[in-house]
Amino acid sequence: MRILYVTDALAVWGGIERVLSDKMNYFVREYGYDVYVVTADQGEHPIPFPLDERIHIADLKIRFHQQYQYSGIKRWLKSRKLKKLYENRLKSYIEEISPDVISCIRDGCTGAVLHLNNSIPVIFESHAMYRDVEFENSTILHRLSIYLDRKKYNKLNKIVTLTQGDAEDWKHVCNNVCVIPNVVHLNESEKYSKCTAKRAIFVGRFDLQKDLGSLIEVWALVQQRYPEWFLDVYGNGELKPLFERIVLEKELNIVIHPAVPNIMDKYIESSMLLMTSLYEPFGLVLAEAMSCGLPVVAFDCPYGPADIINDGVDGFLVENRNIEAYFRKVCQLIENEALRVKMGQDAVMSSHRYRVESIMPKWDLLFRSLMG
Repeated sequence: MRILYVTDALAVWGGIERVLSDKMNYFVREYGYDVYVVTADQGEHPIPFPLDERIHIADLKIRFHQQYQYSGIKRWLKSRKLKKLYENRLKSYIEEISPDVISCIRDGCTGAVLHLNNSIPVIFESHAMYRDVEFENSTILHRLSIYLDRKKYNKLNKIVTLTQGDAEDWKHVCNNVCVIPNVVHLNESEKYSKCTAKRAIFVGRFDLQKDLGSLIEVWALVQQRYPEWFLDVYGNGELKPLFERIVLEKELNIVIHPAVPNIMDKYIESSMLLMTSLYEPFGLVLAEAMSCGLPVVAFDCPYGPADIINDGVDGFLVENRNIEAYFRKVCQLIENEALRVKMGQDAVMSSHRYRVESIMPKWDLLFRSLMG
């Protein structure tokens, strides 16, 4: 089987890039697929995650960022020119390799593939969320434009979402929707947290989605009651300097670290993971931490945490944006070491749902069904 993945680039150390790399490697090594990936803007950026040498990689060299050196009508005209160039080069590449299935990773790529109107089955992998635009500081015109673009998705053979909640939302524009969760890098060290350290951990980008303001509010309350506990925060992002300043001003027991490659070791050194996101398309860090033996606490935001956490079993799912309720659940875990340990043990077993051996057969079945 020949699969073509279409995306913008494989250039950052992100969750989408890691999951896509893992899936492509698995298809080549375990199923013998002929796997291709075509990018628009890879340029000279190194690919962050290792790819099997049998995977075919091509960059169309569009450089969409060129449009931003202009403004107004000039930017619009440049954007149209680049989009047309992209479609022409993409069409030629698809005709050259003749894939059995095309899988689009980004919204923009999906629109371009659909515009080509070929007979090859096309799917869209929703690694973001249908509702993500609601959480952005965007104009009504921008939201309307996205909605009209997505209405064309009814031409897709399938939309694949990460959660059931997102699947229901996508049904506004396409009935052919299914759910396949992410493959997660799980702890394979056979070492697990003992849940005895007086440390919690937060892992994520310093941006608006992660709602670090709520994290600060919760931990300020925790620190008043349990000043011997510390919170380790790992990540990078544009809001990091602001977060650092607030932590310093409030004299909080929060230790800020850069993102690190050995994050599993850091989970194991902690006793619980906290997540305060406004929305989560999935929530890779939840499953990662659970595989290390950590109970997790998260707001019941759209939509990832509700699919991953078994409330009261392997963690706590808290009423969305209820700071006081979140604080109480953290305190419950702090006060009850036996509960932390039991939840951590259950979390390890729960995380196995996201093993590559559990997820990839679902993709194989989907691709084969599209080929008839």
